Amino acid sequence: MSSRSSTQSLSIVQLVLSAGAVALLVSMFFAAARFGFSRLLTRYALVTNSIPAANQAVSLTPSDADARRARASLLANAKLFTEATRDLQIATNVRQGDDYLWLELGLNRDELGDTQGAYKALDQAVQHAPFYAHTLWQRGNILLRLGRFDAAFDDLSRAAESNRAFLPNVIDLAWSLSHEDPNETAQLAKIDTDYERVFFTRFLASKGKGPETLVQFRLNPTAFSPEQKKDVIRQLMTTNAYRDAFEIWKTDAAITNERFPMIYDGGFEGSLAFNEVGFGWYVKREQSPAALSLDTAQHQSGDKSLRVTFNGDSDPGLPIISQTILIRPQTHYRITFAVKTSDIVSGGLPYLNLKDAATGMVFAKSPAFPQRTADWQLVSFEATTAAGTEAVVLSLQRNSCSGGPCPIFGSVWLDSFSIEQLAQ
Repeated sequence: MSSRSSTQSLSIVQLVLSAGAVALLVSMFFAAARFGFSRLLTRYALVTNSIPAANQAVSLTPSDADARRARASLLANAKLFTEATRDLQIATNVRQGDDYLWLELGLNRDELGDTQGAYKALDQAVQHAPFYAHTLWQRGNILLRLGRFDAAFDDLSRAAESNRAFLPNVIDLAWSLSHEDPNETAQLAKIDTDYERVFFTRFLASKGKGPETLVQFRLNPTAFSPEQKKDVIRQLMTTNAYRDAFEIWKTDAAITNERFPMIYDGGFEGSLAFNEVGFGWYVKREQSPAALSLDTAQHQSGDKSLRVTFNGDSDPGLPIISQTILIRPQTHYRITFAVKTSDIVSGGLPYLNLKDAATGMVFAKSPAFPQRTADWQLVSFEATTAAGTEAVVLSLQRNSCSGGPCPIFGSVWLDSFSIEQLAQ
């Protein structure tokens, strides 16, 4: 009897345990199904921008941080920042180490005007992701509005170190807060690395800050690639900072006997290239109305001359070749050059033009070139610069025709350019 009772009791226990296991499995199945359906609704809500679907997902899994975050995103898009903040506060309690959740909570609090609350949330985001550029950037911006400038630029500079795309914004902010003071901008933006210095130098050049650009460049000239150096020179010349541009350009120009004023390579002994930047001969590839070449068979001095061959239509208003030259204001100059021509046929003959590099004011023109010369001719013309003039552009151009098309044919050789300052 005792053995039978024990057997029955054991069977009852086994039955109870089996029933419990089945109930647990059923419960787990429904929980998994509920969780899976919640995730499905969450994805659907985000794709279709459906807040009702997000509500259903949260009702199925109220402790799921992802469902809360998804609904918060949709609520924020609908400008319902209070409701979005509530969801994100719950989500950060569930998943406290998620920097993205803290970041979004901070941004939503900021939208509500809760700057201190935004800072606390973004501070948590940075603590959980100390090297993530976006969290540093957002906390830095909050710190700026709180007036904590040093701490703000610590964050902003670290963000730019982590992601260089932020560097232009850091420098722009520093430039604005410093009232466009280059030295204070460098201190605020914490310009330190070669990359930062190169970018800052180019920024200063674009603002026309010639002396400050030159100072930054000279701190480490080797950090600049050839293209970066050309960009600095181009920016300075565009903003009329010619003297500072020249100081940078001459580091690569192999100038052995620097004179002032000076026409660089006036005898065309060096190479000739299109779209050169700086203070050498400039020929624009897209607009060159003639064929240019260095001629070793014809030269008035040295071993070469410039040959210009005209083959028909060309715009008289476009310079064929030009050079920017540093000069002094209100000073009298003489420009001398050698010219030779062959069979020039046109109603608009070539000549040399001298104008202010900044304003375009024409100071002088050479006589029009003869249609044919038996030999080289030395030609001179004089000009007096205006007050404020720092550089002039010397260019080969054509006179306009009296009307209609203005073709030109034939060849011109140029050589032995020089410029000298005359007594007033």
